[in-house]
Amino acid sequence: MPAVDPIGAGRDARHGASTPPARLPMAYVLPLRWHTDTGLPELTDYLRWLAGRVEVLVVDGSAPHLYGRHAEAWRGLARHLPPDPADRGLNGKVIGVCTGVRATRHEHVVIADDDIRYDDAGLIAVHRLLGRVDLVRPQNYFDPLPWHAWWDTGRTLLNRALGADYPGTLAVRRSTFLAMGEYDPDVLFENLELIRTIRAYDGTEATPAWLYVRRLPPDAAHFRSQRVRQAYDDLAQPTRLLTALAVLPALAAAVAARRHALLLAAAAGTVALAELGRRRAGGTAFFPPTTALAAPIWLLERGVCGWLAVAQRFLLGGVRYGNIRIRRAAHPTQTLKNRPRPH
Repeated sequence: MPAVDPIGAGRDARHGASTPPARLPMAYVLPLRWHTDTGLPELTDYLRWLAGRVEVLVVDGSAPHLYGRHAEAWRGLARHLPPDPADRGLNGKVIGVCTGVRATRHEHVVIADDDIRYDDAGLIAVHRLLGRVDLVRPQNYFDPLPWHAWWDTGRTLLNRALGADYPGTLAVRRSTFLAMGEYDPDVLFENLELIRTIRAYDGTEATPAWLYVRRLPPDAAHFRSQRVRQAYDDLAQPTRLLTALAVLPALAAAVAARRHALLLAAAAGTVALAELGRRRAGGTAFFPPTTALAAPIWLLERGVCGWLAVAQRFLLGGVRYGNIRIRRAAHPTQTLKNRPRPH
């Protein structure tokens, strides 16, 4: 049986499918930097839906001609503002998040990428959880599910089996976010940096595996372009990195020794682990049965890309992010504990 959803947030009530609830005293911060406007009509529809439920702030770092088009499209739907020019940092998303959180006066703040699509139940659940904790970490699932989203769902299921996934949305208490001095804009894995910074500040965290929030898949070209960059995130998680780096040597050793049964057993074990993640907290309603089969494929990909990420770190000084390279994936929690705090 699916896990019991304690506050009704596990249901997938798509936006527009139910009577609008009372407006929540909460802000929704969307950091944005687009190079094309292909998705503008669909995102505008979503912002129109959100605007009846929460305060919406879009912090838009797009080029001036796109910024103007967005301002026209979203007039009356969202507070549309540029990133704070006083902020400096390599990761534009972090600057956008900090600008947006500072600009709102609501205590409860959802932070979401432009491909995240909440429903009523998800917003209500996040709001209630923020009444008890400083950080909420929902669970994303892809819908629709093209081949590359199926592939990446293998990673999601393994993360669920071993702990919690890293979604494209987090929610924070504004007072905690400001009191801890925000978070470092010079790292690649900004969500992990935010999570660790709140932990270092002795903040509390909820990782509700039952809180499912829809995510739109990227196109296949964007998916391919992100493989090494996502593997670079593992440089901030040594155990995950060592596991990834061990995949290719272990595979080569098994092939050389003709241990084909061992390879099949390893693949089957990986699928079984992913299936545990799929069945956790009612996940079978959101992850089709075939997604567990993607886990060994994703693990092999990460084994290849992990070595490429390490090579970029030592040979090129970091991984490419737009027109720059970022060296650090994220800081260790202990380092963040030792940093000076604002007065």
